Amino acid sequence: MTFPPRSFALALAAPLALALTACGKEAADPAAAASAPLPTVAAPAGTSWRDTVAETEAGGHLVGNPNAPIKLIEYGSLSCPACAAFARDGMEPLMAKYVESGRVSFELRNFAVHGGVDLVLARLARCSTKEAVIPLSDQIWHNLPEVMGPLQSNQAGVDRALNLPMAQRFNALAQVGGLYDFFASRGISADQARSCLADIPSLEKLAAETDRYTKQDEVTGTPTFMLNGRKLDGVNGWAALEPILQRAGAR
Repeated sequence: MTFPPRSFALALAAPLALALTACGKEAADPAAAASAPLPTVAAPAGTSWRDTVAETEAGGHLVGNPNAPIKLIEYGSLSCPACAAFARDGMEPLMAKYVESGRVSFELRNFAVHGGVDLVLARLARCSTKEAVIPLSDQIWHNLPEVMGPLQSNQAGVDRALNLPMAQRFNALAQVGGLYDFFASRGISADQARSCLADIPSLEKLAAETDRYTKQDEVTGTPTFMLNGRKLDGVNGWAALEPILQRAGAR
């Protein structure tokens, strides 16, 4: 899905339609000259790179060696089927084969393609520790039909929630979607979830980050991948991404 640049901070103050269309982009040739194989980099004693997580200045969550020579960024929507396909097909081999080697770091930046729905999901994924953000995001993507089904089947309820005052809007949307139960089964209590969704400044920050990624990084759909600062146009899935990592020296 592509869309014109717009202010997602402003979208917080107005009802948002639940547009559940395809999120990917048209294919393009991602070919690049192959680099020499890079050496592995051992994690500090007693640790592993795939369990090493840091919050970034750009608003993302980075897993792996912070000084890895290959830096992969995903701009992902937690309501996006194409992002879910990448999580199912690619996240485990990415972590086990590439991030754990110390050659590649992976950063997830939340991108609110579907407005309020994405903001709720991203905020709940961040409702625990920084180490839990990507595992919880993967849980959403691995169970996307269960997560999105109640919202898709109750557009009237979604519209009512998004018309409520800001202080009530996001908890109401979570209630419509049955998200409290989903996250409670994954370690985030209903009270904890309600508290996170009442934190309007954090939701505004997520919205502002999407706005910034649109304007500064020229992100127009999800998933969008960047490798060492270069946007990989047309690369939507693991089958296309893995050879690019290998050409960059992760082999």
